[in-house]
Amino acid sequence: MHVLILGCGYTGQRVARRFLARGAQVTGTHRNWSLDDVRKHALPGMLVLHSVPPEGSAGLLEALGDAPARVVYLSTTGVYGSANVVDETTAVDPAHPRIAEEQRVAAGPWSSLILRPGGIYGPGRGIHERARNGEPVAMGDNVVSRIHVEDLAAHVEAGLLSDITGAYPVADEEPCTSREIAEFCAKLMRRPLPPPSESRVRSNRRVDGSAIRRALGITLLYPSYRLGIPPSHNEF
Repeated sequence: MHVLILGCGYTGQRVARRFLARGAQVTGTHRNWSLDDVRKHALPGMLVLHSVPPEGSAGLLEALGDAPARVVYLSTTGVYGSANVVDETTAVDPAHPRIAEEQRVAAGPWSSLILRPGGIYGPGRGIHERARNGEPVAMGDNVVSRIHVEDLAAHVEAGLLSDITGAYPVADEEPCTSREIAEFCAKLMRRPLPPPSESRVRSNRRVDGSAIRRALGITLLYPSYRLGIPPSHNEF
C-alpha cells in the first residue's frame, strides 16, 4: 500500500504515522516540492491525503493524473459560511475558496471523500498553547466546534481505507464558547484568564460530526476539549 500525503503538516504527520504502523509506504510533500515531484510519486492505485490550502494547490490534482485509487481532501467547516448549526445536510457558501477545490477532488477519476474539520487542536496547537504563553485569546460568546488532531487523523485513515463518498463536517461532541474554553484553560493552569484578543470573531458555529463517525465506525478518543486539552498531554 502506497500513501501520498500532499501537505504533510500538523495533521498529515499523524496520518503518516498511522499508515507507517500498518507497514505502508508513505510519501509526504513539503513546501519545496514541485509539480514534477508530485508526478514522479503518483503511483497507480495509491491513496492520497490532500490537505494543501487553496493558495498552494494549483495544478496538484492534474499532476496526480489518474493514478490514485482514493483521495481524501481536508477542507474546513468555514465552507458553511454564516450557518450557526451545521451537520452533513447543511448548505455551503459557494463563494468560499475551498469549494472549488472540493469540486475538483469530487470530479476526479478516483473515489473521494471530503472532510470538513472544525478547529484543529492538540499538542503545540490551540487556545491552551496561547493561554500558557500569555498570548491574547478569543473571549466571546461565539460557539466553536473543535476536533483533536489525533481524532482527525483517525477520520482520515478510516476514510482512505473506506469507499464512502461525499462531504461531511468533522467535530467532537462538545462545542463551547470561546470564553468557556479560555476559563477552562485558566483553571487548569491555575492562572488568571489570558488577555482577550481584540480581533473580530469570525464564526459562531455548532457542528455535528456524528454522521461521518457513524459511517466510518469511529469512536472519538477525545470527545470533548475537557479530555483533549492537558493534563491528557501532560503539557502543564
